[in-house]
Amino acid sequence: MLKEIIIAIESYGKAHRFISKHGLWRWILIPGILYMLLFAVSMYFFWNTASEAVAYLNHVTGLRSWLDRVNSGWLSFLVSFAEFVLTLLMLLFYFSLFKYVWLIIGSPLFAYLSEKTATLLEGKEFPFSWPQLLKDMWRGIRLALRNTLWQTVYLIAVVILSFVPLVGWAAPLLSLFIECYYYGFSMLDYSCERQKLSAGASMQFIGQHKGLAIGNGMVFYLMHLVPIAGWVLAPAYAVVAATISLHQQRLPVSA
Repeated sequence: MLKEIIIAIESYGKAHRFISKHGLWRWILIPGILYMLLFAVSMYFFWNTASEAVAYLNHVTGLRSWLDRVNSGWLSFLVSFAEFVLTLLMLLFYFSLFKYVWLIIGSPLFAYLSEKTATLLEGKEFPFSWPQLLKDMWRGIRLALRNTLWQTVYLIAVVILSFVPLVGWAAPLLSLFIECYYYGFSMLDYSCERQKLSAGASMQFIGQHKGLAIGNGMVFYLMHLVPIAGWVLAPAYAVVAATISLHQQRLPVSA
C-alpha cells in the first residue's frame, strides 16, 4: 500500500508537468475558481456551525459549569482538547458533504478531463457521445451517494470513538484517512468507467489498490493548506493525477 501511496503522490508532480505541456489550463482554472469560491464560503459557515454545535452541547450537558466547580486544570485541558477534536470531526463531516455535492456538479467536467488526459497519454481517441456522458453523470451521482452513505457510517463510528479518553485523540486522523480514500476513489473511478468496468468491478479493483486512492485524496487535502492557489488547482489536479497513476496499472477486462 505504501508503494501505491507514493505513486499517487508523485502523480501530482507529473500532472502539473502534463497540464503545462498540453495547455490544459482552461479546463483547470475556470472550474477551479468556482470551486474556490464555494469552498471559502462553505467553510466559513461550516466552522461557525460546528463551533455553535459544540457550545450548545456544553450548555445542554452543563459540562463547563461542572468543570468550573471542580476547578481542575487537567480535566479542563482534556475537555477543551476533546471539544477541539469534536469540532474538527464535524468540520470534516461538513466538508465531506460539500465534496460530494461538488463531485456531482463537476462530474461531466471531471469525466471529460480524465478522458482528455487518457487520450493524450495513450494517443487514442475515445468517441464522444451525449448518451454516454449522461450515463457517466448518472454513474457518478450514484457512486457519490453510495460513498456518502458508507463514509457517514464510518464517520459516526469515529465520532463515537472520539469520546473515548486518549484513544479518541486519533479520531481526526482516522477520519482524514477515510476522507482521502473516498475522494481518491471517485477520481480513480473515471478511468475505470472509461474501461467499461461495472460499478461493482470498479469498487473491487480500487479496493485492491487502496494506496492509490488514499495517496490521491491525501495530496488533494494537503493542497487546501495553500489558500487560493491550492483551492483552485486541487480538484482538477486530482483528476489528472488519478488518471496518470492508473496509466501503468493493469485494469481488469470488462465482461
